[in-house]
Amino acid sequence: MSMVVEWERDETIAVVIMNNGENRHNLEFAKTMLSVLDEIIADRSIDGMVLTSNDPKYWSVGVDVEWAMGCAARNDLQSVKDFFYAINALFKRMLTCPVPIIASINGHAAANGLVLACACDFRFMRSDRGFCRFPEVDLGIPFLPGMIEITKKGIPYYKFEELKYTGKKATAAEMEEHHVILKSFDDEATLMRESLAFARSLKKKRAIFGEMKRRMHRDIIRTIDEEDPPYIESIAEIQASML
Repeated sequence: MSMVVEWERDETIAVVIMNNGENRHNLEFAKTMLSVLDEIIADRSIDGMVLTSNDPKYWSVGVDVEWAMGCAARNDLQSVKDFFYAINALFKRMLTCPVPIIASINGHAAANGLVLACACDFRFMRSDRGFCRFPEVDLGIPFLPGMIEITKKGIPYYKFEELKYTGKKATAAEMEEHHVILKSFDDEATLMRESLAFARSLKKKRAIFGEMKRRMHRDIIRTIDEEDPPYIESIAEIQASML
């Protein structure tokens, strides 16, 4: 398996580790994350999942713009389209995963990386390092409709508007105040320990947990399935907006 993302067991909890520095999202990342999630779901002994990063500074900072622009320069827009379909497939898998997914945010979470955190069921964050941000307003990159709906699940709408339209950096304390994260911790060791403890406390029956998530998130999934494809298929326009 690719080293971009790996997972290991901590008793009955799957610890998923993003291993690629800033953990930017490209086609390899999306496919590897999907494969990892499939493995975890197939293992019936797993009761929960914690998503973290092994980088001392970054959790995930979103779409790999350099990779996407390289594809555009080679006139390989199909790979970019494939990426957006793959990342949407990942988001849908997370939104229907029958075990709880906890984002253990131990560094910067920005752009589509913050959307990834919102696709998780719960979020904890390190308070001594890292911020959350949506820089798309300054980069000239619009969200897909599905990304907007996923983010509204994790961030109160009034706060989402502020972050999305200003591009400001938000600290863990600010995100905790507005209930985006459940709690922040002073150091990485405590963050991981408490993330694991919370995951273990959520030992629920897969059938009911998965069904509750499917019903809760059906409108988000409908948006991804119905509204995103026209934008993805006109990806040349999206690429032009990034130049």
